[in-house]
Amino acid sequence: MEDEPSFSDICGGRLALQRRDYSPSCREFCLSCPRLSLRSLTAVTCTVWLAAYGLFTLCENSMILSAAIFITLLGLLGYLHFVKIDQETLLIIDSLGIQMTSSYASGKECTTFIEMGKVKDVVINEAVYMQKVIYYLCILLKDPVEPNGISQVVPVFQVSTEQLSKVSSNNRLRFPVLCISTATYVQ
Repeated sequence: MEDEPSFSDICGGRLALQRRDYSPSCREFCLSCPRLSLRSLTAVTCTVWLAAYGLFTLCENSMILSAAIFITLLGLLGYLHFVKIDQETLLIIDSLGIQMTSSYASGKECTTFIEMGKVKDVVINEAVYMQKVIYYLCILLKDPVEPNGISQVVPVFQVSTEQLSKVSSNNRLRFPVLCISTATYVQ
């Protein structure tokens, strides 16, 4: 297993990309995110409970404290199950297709498979997020009706973005875009 340079997410958090070569035609890329911080979890919980205690002192209704505990627990479970991604894996088998797996903090895994015949191209897409431009890797899928058309744009790694200087052809960064023969680089 080769360790790749570290990357960052939209908020500047550190991500680790690992590459595994199983054979010349089979490669896997794993993008790992840091685990949920106990400090941030404690800060959010204390803030919600202090606000609820403040309302309790004004209203003197114990239902407010019970609701705050219930809302905090439901919010945490929802965040761990639907939002917080711990690891994303991209498995590329040249003759078969691309498998993308997202592992959430709660243990839930979502897997998507794209046949290689449906892949039109792999590109680096850009988007505006807050006040900056972010870049992310996307797979363009062929339109079954129109041969030259694109039916769907599928983002590869949901949690990562990079600066254009790190993914340009000048630096030749070893990123998954190099491993699919239809890939193109941003100049």
